[in-house]
Amino acid sequence: MTDPGAVGAAPEASEHRRSPASEFAVALLAELERLGVRDVVVAPGSRSQALALAAAEFERAGRLRLHVRIDERSAGFLALGLGVESGHPAAVVATSGTAVANLHPAVLEAHHAGVPLLVLAADRPAELRGIRSNQTTMQPGIFAGAVRLERDVSAPEGAPGEAETAAELARLAVAAAEGRDGTGESVPHPGPGPVLLNLQLREPLSAVAALPPAAGEPMPPVSPGADGAAPSGQAGALARGPRTVVVAGAGAGPAAEALARAGGWPLIAEITSGARFGPNLVPAYREVLAEPGLGDAVERLIVFGHPTLSRELPALVQREGVETVVVAPSGVEWFNPGHRARRFERAVHVEPGAPAEGERAWLGRWLQTGRALAAASAPAEPDAVRTGVDETGHVTDFAAQRAFLDAQLGRMREPVGRRLLAESVWAASWPHDRLVLGASRLIRDADRVVPGRRIHAHANRGLSGIDGTVATALGIAIASQQPAAAGEPAEAVAEASSAPASAASDGFDPSAGDGLAAMLARAAEVEQQLAEAKAGRAAQEARARAESSVTRVLLGDLTLLHDVGSLLLGAGETRPRILVIVGNDGGGTIFDSLEVAASAPAEAFDRVQYTPQSVDLEALARAYGWRYRRAAVRSELEAALGEAVTEPTILEVPLNR
Repeated sequence: MTDPGAVGAAPEASEHRRSPASEFAVALLAELERLGVRDVVVAPGSRSQALALAAAEFERAGRLRLHVRIDERSAGFLALGLGVESGHPAAVVATSGTAVANLHPAVLEAHHAGVPLLVLAADRPAELRGIRSNQTTMQPGIFAGAVRLERDVSAPEGAPGEAETAAELARLAVAAAEGRDGTGESVPHPGPGPVLLNLQLREPLSAVAALPPAAGEPMPPVSPGADGAAPSGQAGALARGPRTVVVAGAGAGPAAEALARAGGWPLIAEITSGARFGPNLVPAYREVLAEPGLGDAVERLIVFGHPTLSRELPALVQREGVETVVVAPSGVEWFNPGHRARRFERAVHVEPGAPAEGERAWLGRWLQTGRALAAASAPAEPDAVRTGVDETGHVTDFAAQRAFLDAQLGRMREPVGRRLLAESVWAASWPHDRLVLGASRLIRDADRVVPGRRIHAHANRGLSGIDGTVATALGIAIASQQPAAAGEPAEAVAEASSAPASAASDGFDPSAGDGLAAMLARAAEVEQQLAEAKAGRAAQEARARAESSVTRVLLGDLTLLHDVGSLLLGAGETRPRILVIVGNDGGGTIFDSLEVAASAPAEAFDRVQYTPQSVDLEALARAYGWRYRRAAVRSELEAALGEAVTEPTILEVPLNR
């Protein structure tokens, strides 16, 4: 019988040999566990077997969560989604050769979006490079400048001190992925992002290696403040006076909304900004920017995040006479269309003082105009129709009742359009849920019409590609449905447990014990009991949110098909509550909005841009073991979105081109 705490113990002969590769892998993963890494994603391979088998043993011991994917591209984006949600890097394990290259799309997205990610790439020893050895390429440098740290690690030989070398590598890797230096201080440039540990491994590639004892409570994830802002002493001051608009692009976070409120300025917030809420939010912002006396009167823009969903905002940045202040707590690049921005800050604050003359009127005009334009573009409400039923419940006007029923039936049979789909999915999402949008036409449609609401919405806008959307969403779903997720991160529970409690409680008895020392001891005991009770309630609430949260994914048919392999979930793994809503218009209708669509030959355009498809999504869902539903009219959509999501489900919504 094999040791349950040993790695690679299947063949009996392996029990009598050592594998430096396995010993190094165990030491590396043990330190990653101690540093707070909780998720390892493995794509199978021979050269990486020591890492994969070690990860399986850590999972069996309840110390890590293991996710297995047969496709490295899916594995990379799954790890990306786990990092997006948790703020802590997930590790992805790949074997040598093209396997590592398939991680490149996820690495690039993590690089540009500032998402922590650890790549543990197995490699042949250095002496096999450049001589056409099988499955061997030059893996060092494969991600060029897209990683925060890269280490090409020589093959372990079983020498003393290699376990500490592995642990030190883990410490360097996690710090770099989280955007910290060796002392633990945050480093705004380059900030969080991907890390590559290229691990040369030679035979024997695996053998028995006992797991070390768990190192107590893992270190909590290092995350920025609630608003992602730098300390106030480091924040740049913004003077009052200029006609100012605050812009929140993807990943801006609530700091953008807080600044707009503090300054009394209009707020333009994209759907995945994390700032699409609050009293200063401007509806229908594209149309408002075209209004005389508003868009053309802007004197200063304060830009958070990465605006990517409209042409109007980059054009405004580049307009003569507009001062642009770009705010980003961290990152390798600054948003700077046309190289017109001149001021770049890691954080900002509004100078104290009363609003300048005209600032309140400026905000009021933006809000009034936005609300009016949004109301004007909304679908017309049906005329009120009498039910034909009196106050006693009896039909007194049969003609009126028939008209009423016909109107209700017509509404139920209304075909689903893009606006109705976007508004319905947005309305169905709760603050403890997650919403993921594909980088296609539907995210732009939603950005135009959905109202302000504090919802966790994400899209891969680092490079705005459609690849990996399903895998990213699965990572977000898995991480958000862990007990300490779905709402505030785990540190919120820790904060509750350390929060001060009042000693003047019902449990305090001055008569207990003798003298002042006893009274103080009793007060401290009661304080601790109250703090523990508060922490318990916080933990219960976090578990309740995790157990009820749903991840909804709104994407187009080509975005789904591009990442269809990610529908294959690992055997024996938890199946998250995820609803993939596919707006199926038979191809890439986003390209219909390009100028070339009006001039290119229709047949050629359809073949190379629209790329028509007629995949049977029901058969596809069945093949991958997902539940399938279809909603073509309003009543079907309302029923599908109102139904509890208990397993991975695909909801197909046919749309006209």
